[in-house]
Amino acid sequence: MQIFINNKSGVPIYDQIYSQIKNQIISGTLTEDEPLPSIRSLAKDLGISVITTKRAYDELENSGFIYTVAGKGCFAAPKNTELLREENLKAIESHMREILKLAASCNLQEKELFEMFRLLAAEE
Repeated sequence: MQIFINNKSGVPIYDQIYSQIKNQIISGTLTEDEPLPSIRSLAKDLGISVITTKRAYDELENSGFIYTVAGKGCFAAPKNTELLREENLKAIESHMREILKLAASCNLQEKELFEMFRLLAAEE
């Protein structure tokens, strides 16, 4: 499992860990029931606090992306299709908000946006 911490990004370290592990689970890089590094091991490898790593793991578990087995560690949870769908819907909404901002900045009308979308969909 690869995790890269960017100290200059302004994104909290626990959130960087959370996002990267979540993305690896969603993409299938981390497979169902695959063990994750221990909290202490990951903290040592990344040169960060155990508390920061624990927070990331807690967030992942609360979100349903990992599960913990007492005495054995943390594992990638089976993919929950409803959870994945919800994550994708949130991402789509975020992109759509950005599209609306960009469209407003160049006075694009709704019907022009729909036409652009239809053309792009036809290309796929």
